[in-house]
Amino acid sequence: MPEEIRPIDIVMEAASGPHFSGLRLDGLSSSSSSSTGSSAGPYPPSTVAESNAPKQPFVIGVSGGTASGKTTVCDMIIQQLHDHRVVLVNQDSFYRGLTAEESERVHEYNFDHPDAFDTEQLLKCVEKLKCGQSVHIPIYDFKNHRRCSESFRQVNASDVIILEGILVFHDPRVRNLMNMKIFVDTDADVRLARRIRRDTVERGRDINSVLEQASLFTDLLQYAKFVKPAFDDFVLPSKKYADVIIPRGGDNHVAIDLIVQHIRTKLGLHDLCKIYPNVYVIQSTFQIRGMHTLIRDRDVSKHDFVFYSDRLIRLVLEHGLGHLPFTEKQVVTPTGSVYTGVDFCKKLCGVSIVRSGESMENALRACCKGIKIGKILIHRDGDNGKQLIYEKLPKDISERHVLLLDPVLATGNSANHAIELLIQKGVPESHIIFLNLISAPEGIHCVNKRFPSLKIVTSEIDVALNEEFRVIPGMGEFGDRYFGTDD
Repeated sequence: MPEEIRPIDIVMEAASGPHFSGLRLDGLSSSSSSSTGSSAGPYPPSTVAESNAPKQPFVIGVSGGTASGKTTVCDMIIQQLHDHRVVLVNQDSFYRGLTAEESERVHEYNFDHPDAFDTEQLLKCVEKLKCGQSVHIPIYDFKNHRRCSESFRQVNASDVIILEGILVFHDPRVRNLMNMKIFVDTDADVRLARRIRRDTVERGRDINSVLEQASLFTDLLQYAKFVKPAFDDFVLPSKKYADVIIPRGGDNHVAIDLIVQHIRTKLGLHDLCKIYPNVYVIQSTFQIRGMHTLIRDRDVSKHDFVFYSDRLIRLVLEHGLGHLPFTEKQVVTPTGSVYTGVDFCKKLCGVSIVRSGESMENALRACCKGIKIGKILIHRDGDNGKQLIYEKLPKDISERHVLLLDPVLATGNSANHAIELLIQKGVPESHIIFLNLISAPEGIHCVNKRFPSLKIVTSEIDVALNEEFRVIPGMGEFGDRYFGTDD
């Protein structure tokens, strides 16, 4: 008898509706060396000049078979990003104009082949847009198969550039300009029906000409000769480069909503990582977004809140451990070969800010066998959090790197008090890594301005604090929810 699917599993499945290629969602900007600051992974140290430099636009590539719903997906993304400047660049605008000889035999011309496009001009236009320059996009006449020589579309610099087309992933130079690559996956029969309707109505072609491009009937020769082979040879193989694969195109509202949330995060919140190079946001995937959705839900059960909080805490801890110093080490493998790797940092301890920070201790022990963990209890009176109640720390803490544990960074006042105490105990500021699940921008500013050498590792940066100094949207009183005292 099949296992009963719990509601929480349905939520997780919906939250991860799109498919992924290697879960690279937050290595998205790594494909472009010029996209500094777009990634949510570790940020290299920034200079003052870089902090003041114009923000690079976020470039999204949207590919898929002909009539797969690419434009619909793009339109939905643009509608949801209404408060940002977004520009759509269609690869179809860069079709090469046909010669007189090619025009006479247009039915034998393959419009779905990479050679049909002026990729060099497309490349130049996108590069200029990324540099903040305006460009002139050609206008292609699909009825006469020529560019309009005296007309063009001026496109200005924008926050988001969406590059859409069947072969935008084919050329590696174009791919490398993208921060996110989306492949719209739609059934071939649906795409064929849409293509016939589009070419007849939107592109002004004769129905007899269009019907020569179908695939399911032997008399629809052109489709079988050009469109289908081009999809198999060029479009489908480029699917492997996609970061996100959207089944059903514009009908997949869950996927598009999550993509838009991710783009908003990239555009707004991670500017803090440019200002403070020691702030790190862990690699973001839709699984992580799904777990955040669950623990932020006020109606989630305690069991599921603890379960998914623990999963996120483990990810944050593993990322934080990656910022510790290491020494090179060689070992001999079972095959007799020498492997050159690294040895873990030996002098390490954890310090939890009671009591929410204690929720992170089990994950730390699971990652670091036998690690010493100290505790600091600070009385939070309103938003100042300045009264120390209790502290118990390892005697040799001044010789150790410290992982400071608190799942929520709100105002930063309690964190500052704990950090001050550690420094008084002889811990160098640069040896402290502050780990939390969510951070408010106000807290990041408060801590990093005072302790610029300290590292902060978090899984998400929230919007702000409200008038009661609570993180918004936040997840409520984390300690009460985790330890079951919120009733």
